[in-house]
Amino acid sequence: MEDKTMRFRNILAAGLMSCAAMSLQAQLRYVRVWQNGESTRLPMADFVYSNGGKTVTIDGTSFATSEVDSITIVHTIYVSYDGGTATVDTRQAPGVTATVDGAYVTITNTTVDEEMEFVVSGATTDGGLLYNGSYKCKFLLNGLQITSKRGAAIDIECGKRIDLILIDGTDNVLTDAAGGTQKAAFYCDGHMEIDGGGSLTVTGNTRHAIATNEYLRLKKGTGRVTIPSAVNDGIHAGQYFLMNDGTIDARNLGGDGIQAEITKNPLDEMNGQLFINGGSITLDISAQDVKGIKCDGDMQITGGTFAITASGAGSKGISCPGNMLINQANNSTDITITASGGIYTDPVTEETSRCMGIKVDLDLTIEAGTVTVYNTGSGSRGIKVDGKYTKGAEAVVKASVKN
Repeated sequence: MEDKTMRFRNILAAGLMSCAAMSLQAQLRYVRVWQNGESTRLPMADFVYSNGGKTVTIDGTSFATSEVDSITIVHTIYVSYDGGTATVDTRQAPGVTATVDGAYVTITNTTVDEEMEFVVSGATTDGGLLYNGSYKCKFLLNGLQITSKRGAAIDIECGKRIDLILIDGTDNVLTDAAGGTQKAAFYCDGHMEIDGGGSLTVTGNTRHAIATNEYLRLKKGTGRVTIPSAVNDGIHAGQYFLMNDGTIDARNLGGDGIQAEITKNPLDEMNGQLFINGGSITLDISAQDVKGIKCDGDMQITGGTFAITASGAGSKGISCPGNMLINQANNSTDITITASGGIYTDPVTEETSRCMGIKVDLDLTIEAGTVTVYNTGSGSRGIKVDGKYTKGAEAVVKASVKN
């Protein structure tokens, strides 16, 4: 044990000495102490050893050196918008460069072993943020308002995990340019995890409002995500979509409300699947032949409150091509869908499609929770299951079921 402690001290000391030559205190704001896959984030301070080197104390918090896996450095970069201008304070973070054209900011990060946090704030009606990098990082939105006239409001070109933090008490508003080539007003090339109790409002004037190339998660404690309108989908997630908490409100959409799309690699984890474990979802689906909640694989709803209106011809409140499971394993479940649309006729094939509350291509199992479908549209249906339909004793289903 003593050998491990001494090795840890030697490695850590060498790392800190190399940083000292770059004016450590002026550049580095935080450290992250890792233990068994979990981390503690602390302000940068002196490392004080005691108990013969078996204990290290950082900013008043003590750790047994034998239980510390590693200590990583966290750099904080500040991006601020003010009308037609923007400023970027990189704090001389290694590998990070920025260019600014009016209020259009491009940040490039070549570092692949040190964590970066980007705090973005301010307002502009003619600006945007493009990020290029190849290592996981965080974006903290702190009262940000961006309207772009050139493309996406925020485009994160990084295939790693992106933590998006909506700082508590802040309202953040993003709008992209119409007629562009961007995939979404807020696009992430990798997988994004949303956290924080603030709010995020995104309008998609070209395609989707929010889109990720890989999975999208809403963590516990997430605030409110509002989509006033989008030319295509409100939320479009590659690989899978997982919601543990938060509020989603989307309307005036040309496409689906929430979609989880399968990737090109069929071996990707939970590919094409959708999981909702809690939170609140309100969707107003008015376009023809679209879906409120849609995936390319299996779907599980184990908690949450849903209010979905499907008013477009041939629209579906929830559509699942695989197996669908509904229960209350994580939170109470209350699903209410109004199917008020009529029958859609495909202009090419002339095939018809009914408006439905829920459409499941394989098996539907409702173990617990309340599912209510109001059929008010001409020829609309409640629930249609092509496979096996199973209803548990604790489930309340107020809908016509065609099986």
